[in-house]
Amino acid sequence: MAQTGEETGSSQPGRAEPSPSAVKEGAADLDEGTTVDDGTALDEGTTDQTNGSASAATGGTEADDEDAITYPERRSYAALAGAGDWLRPRVAKLLRPEAFVTFVVVVACVVFTFVQFQPSNLFRNTTISGGDTGAHVLLPWVAEHQLLANFRLTGWTSSNWDGFPAVTFYFPLPIYSIVALAQVIPYDIAFKLVTAAPMIFMPVAGWLMGRIAKAPFPVPAVLAASTLPYIFGTEFTIYGGNIASTLAGEFAFAWSLWFALVFFGIVMRGLQTGRYRAWGAVVFACAFMSHIDPAMFAGVGLVVLTVTYALRNRDWRGAFWWAAPTIIVGGLLAAWWALPFEVRFPYVTNMGYQRITTFLNTLFPTSDTWLFILAAIGAALSISRRRRIGEFFAIMAVLAALAFRFMPQSILWNARVLPFWFLCLYLLGGLAVAEFYAIIAERTTNFMVTLRAALLPAPLIVLVLVFIWVGFPLRILPGEHATADGDYEFLGIPQKSESFIPGWITWNYSGYQSGCPQDCAKTRWPEYQEIVAQLEKASKTYGCGNVMWEYQSEMNDYGTPDALTILPYWTNGCIGSMEGLYYEASATTPFHFINQSELSLQPSDPMVGIPYASSPDVALGVQHLQMLGVKYYMALNTEVQQQAAADPSLKLISTFGPFYIDYSGSGGSGPSGTQKQYWKLYLVQDSPRVHPLANQPVVMKGLNNSSQPTYLKVMTTWYDDPSAWDVYLAATGPSNWARVPYADTNVPVKPEPTTQVSDIVEHNASISFNVSRTGVPVVVTISYFPNWHVSGAEGVYRISPNLMVVVPTSHHVSMSYGYTPVDYEGWGLTVLALIGLVFLIRRPVAPVAAVRRPGLGRRQPAGPTEAAVVGTMKEFWGHVRGPEGPRPPWPPSSDGAPPDGAGNGAEADLSPTPPDGVPVPYVNGGQQASQVEGAANPGTGNPEMEGTGTASTGTETTGAAGTGTESTGMGEPAAGGPGVERESPEGGRLLRPEQGPGETSDGEHGAREQP
Repeated sequence: MAQTGEETGSSQPGRAEPSPSAVKEGAADLDEGTTVDDGTALDEGTTDQTNGSASAATGGTEADDEDAITYPERRSYAALAGAGDWLRPRVAKLLRPEAFVTFVVVVACVVFTFVQFQPSNLFRNTTISGGDTGAHVLLPWVAEHQLLANFRLTGWTSSNWDGFPAVTFYFPLPIYSIVALAQVIPYDIAFKLVTAAPMIFMPVAGWLMGRIAKAPFPVPAVLAASTLPYIFGTEFTIYGGNIASTLAGEFAFAWSLWFALVFFGIVMRGLQTGRYRAWGAVVFACAFMSHIDPAMFAGVGLVVLTVTYALRNRDWRGAFWWAAPTIIVGGLLAAWWALPFEVRFPYVTNMGYQRITTFLNTLFPTSDTWLFILAAIGAALSISRRRRIGEFFAIMAVLAALAFRFMPQSILWNARVLPFWFLCLYLLGGLAVAEFYAIIAERTTNFMVTLRAALLPAPLIVLVLVFIWVGFPLRILPGEHATADGDYEFLGIPQKSESFIPGWITWNYSGYQSGCPQDCAKTRWPEYQEIVAQLEKASKTYGCGNVMWEYQSEMNDYGTPDALTILPYWTNGCIGSMEGLYYEASATTPFHFINQSELSLQPSDPMVGIPYASSPDVALGVQHLQMLGVKYYMALNTEVQQQAAADPSLKLISTFGPFYIDYSGSGGSGPSGTQKQYWKLYLVQDSPRVHPLANQPVVMKGLNNSSQPTYLKVMTTWYDDPSAWDVYLAATGPSNWARVPYADTNVPVKPEPTTQVSDIVEHNASISFNVSRTGVPVVVTISYFPNWHVSGAEGVYRISPNLMVVVPTSHHVSMSYGYTPVDYEGWGLTVLALIGLVFLIRRPVAPVAAVRRPGLGRRQPAGPTEAAVVGTMKEFWGHVRGPEGPRPPWPPSSDGAPPDGAGNGAEADLSPTPPDGVPVPYVNGGQQASQVEGAANPGTGNPEMEGTGTASTGTETTGAAGTGTESTGMGEPAAGGPGVERESPEGGRLLRPEQGPGETSDGEHGAREQP
């Protein structure tokens, strides 16, 4: 590059000996970026090879190295200047009035929610309790100590259900987030923080959705505030997405919903600019690996946004090339976990939850009348004023309601759709308040600079209304007081109901150990400690193993009815519980609940469609325990203990108590009032982990990889009929085993030779043993799963009820849980997805309309506050950087892609800012009009009008700018086409000359002011 004498410090071309000050100036110039002859800006720090000269960024020519060494302090100055370059625009943006108000609203929402989660309990080192949450404690512990310890992310654990595949049928991202956080803080606190985080930061997700989508002020702040009444809502308590559901155990659902909201923002922005496919894929994968239901919500939202974009812009090609790679790469990033989940789905237990059929009462509860009114107003205003975010959530609300109504009975429960329905309603309600306020502001202001200021209180008004909405049932509003009839009143408005959320938060986050013995919220915590101590004592004599315990709902006084499912957590994995939280994760689940009905006075009977015992039958229950290899059994009620005492297969180990148990809330046929009771612990005798079969199994056709109803129809019948136990039914087996048709009860009996099993060594995910004779089938009483491998035997085959059988070919047999082809295929697809992700990063722009049709962008100049801050910081950093060199021409050369944020109605503050004093180019329909900041367009006779473009009549124009494109939120104009509306330097809207007061720039009707 030929440099002038001013640039090189010499009036002659070619090599010159620069003075030290010239070297400094040259370095400072290149800190700002130098230019080549064709006007292209060089990146900072690049070198100019023309005429053999080195870049001035190193201090001059090669011969000037000595001079450069004289000024090493320039390096620190450059680093400091770089930090200033990064910090200056961010501080300036934050100090803009709109940004500051948005910041206040988002922070207020986060702080409010955080305070409600009671930090004193949240950071208390106790084990979280309550609902399913208190049982979720086990799985992250299993992941850390049993899976990661063996270099696995999914694997086997013997902790529940006679063993089950851990993190295979549950969601890995929240689980491993807990594990990661537990490496730096105590495990119990890490668990609490991960469960609470998606609720505390849900307002951030709402804000990010609007901010990433470039929805203009006040939309991002309103979306953030609108999440508060949703997460504090009590319309449902288990389906997922709100605080009540999170406390009940659905924190993974909340995490996935958080990612889904952010994903919507990325999709909206990506379809505007063609960018962010890689980010979209990563965020969708995070949603997928957190929970399937919100990931499906995100997928449906992607389809809706893509179709609406394509219809408005007549751009199916661009929509496809943005959406398809994003969803494919995002889905395949989770394939390492998702593909085995899908292929192994026949081994999932369907609990048979019945679809909700009270459609209208569930969708429209009478307590939410105001919500429905506001949501309807929000949807109507969004449609009439062409607010794209509002239109999107109106469509999603309708789709959620239709899905709830018409989803058939299946493992996908229609109740899981309700969180999405109510979320859309609350967001629409918040937008309704903001829209209504904007309409008033539009009608009561004369100049747009005044409207911009008038809109500043909009999100604050929404925030105040939200705090009243949420705080009233929480009983935290100032001035709220009790009335004589027991109601609460605020500003004359009565409120009968009180939110249960604060009490539930206290119950969960105070932990199992809360306050005992001084103020024991969990009244049976001492009893719970004694159970753990007795089982640990028994294991020292009789060894580790699984325990079956008598169920009763009053176990909630431990902290949760599922408290005993986490016995492995308290006993370091030695004592496993036959029951677990993850019902669907094991095909042994139905048989456990049959056992529970036989061995409990008040069983839970949660699964639909299996033959429960009508009353305790301990003798049959113990035989089932022996079949499953269960080592211990605990009974509490006298009636059950009497039957246990008469069973010779049970050996009483210990009796401990007494414990005083309150049955006043049971309402059943069992005990009532406060009862003095003792626990009795028994050893189940003749319950080996491995034993030979007396008769050869029979293969029943139609059982291999069959659906659960098909499998259970045969197996539950066999399980409840001891006369059929002499011949086990197998799903597959060697060719010499007899075959019978499906459901045939006339099976052949073929005796096997006698053999002895010895030297059984069992670990968490492996077992080995010796046999005295080969060729005789041997049962391993561990739940069947296809990932089990064997050496020294043929198999592994699935036999009734859900156990494993092998045929030894050696006297020593070893079994272990390993990988199968589907696991390798899943990892292979994830590797391909990573390659695809790299491709999306290297090819960041999809050919959407905004990219293929230049001129769709618009620029929003800095406001007075931002300009003042930038000027002050610029002056300060100017002293550090030295005198400024020549600047690149405006606009810089482009490869045809618009600046990030240009096109499709994107907010223009991402566009490059021109040098001071340079007119702003405005390309529109092949014509250019420029406006110096602060000057009205001459010749129009109206200071609010600009440009001479021709009015467009729809979303498409005939000029070079191409089609007009969608806007993403409140007050944002559709870009493109001649005469597109722009903002004045003071933030006001500039109308095209032909545009009437009731028409927007893309032919839409209804006044639409630009904040």
